[in-house]
Amino acid sequence: QVQLVESGGGLVQAGGSLRLSCAASGRTFSGGAMAWFRQAPGKEREFVAGIRWMGGSTDYADFVKGRFTISRGNAKNTLYLQMNSLKPEDTAVYYCAAKIFSTVVSNPAAYDYWGQGAQVTVSS
Repeated sequence: QVQLVESGGGLVQAGGSLRLSCAASGRTFSGGAMAWFRQAPGKEREFVAGIRWMGGSTDYADFVKGRFTISRGNAKNTLYLQMNSLKPEDTAVYYCAAKIFSTVVSNPAAYDYWGQGAQVTVSS
């Protein structure tokens, strides 16, 4: 059974930092990609950042470039999102997602597995 488990969410003041982690189990995604999405109340789920497992190429949404960094851990199937200079508009539930094949895409429908989500709240 494949599981993606996020951790590291919480409450932070504007300008602060948080680091999200995602631990995947049940299969490897060495031929595919993993990504972070987020969903704020009343809004659609949106792509934040992604990384292709082979080679480590990354892609970011414009609104997080220069502030967020996606990375893989030394352990297999471990994903991180370092979030710096957080803004109140970054408040959302953040989801880890994984796709078995091919490269990073921003369409959430292309991903095969999802975590349960981690709440990130940024106060002004």
